[in-house]
Amino acid sequence: MAQALRPTALVVEDDDAQRMLVSILLEESEMHVIQCESAEAALRILDRIGMRLAMMFTDVELAGQMDGIELAFIARQRFPDLRVVVTSGAPRVRRLPDGTTFMAKPWAPLDVLREAERALH
Repeated sequence: MAQALRPTALVVEDDDAQRMLVSILLEESEMHVIQCESAEAALRILDRIGMRLAMMFTDVELAGQMDGIELAFIARQRFPDLRVVVTSGAPRVRRLPDGTTFMAKPWAPLDVLREAERALH
């Protein structure tokens, strides 16, 4: 029951260690976290509970056919109030949807915590 009352974050990252680190940080921010390795899996989550998500954190490079930037555009189109953070180890070369935050890798854990805080308010 308490889980349902906590804000939910969707973490989309194909690197297990990165995905776990972001998830732990968001859980420390009192968020419930759903993890995905691909944009396709994330879209299924968005279809089911997108209205209940407070935040989506996605890497650009993902397993599957779609990348994190395409996923960010779909998420922001469907859920304009969703806090979307896109991260990458490569310099950003393509435009992101309006209202999306870009975090270059390696990011500091404090930066993730700050984004979580913004998503909660």
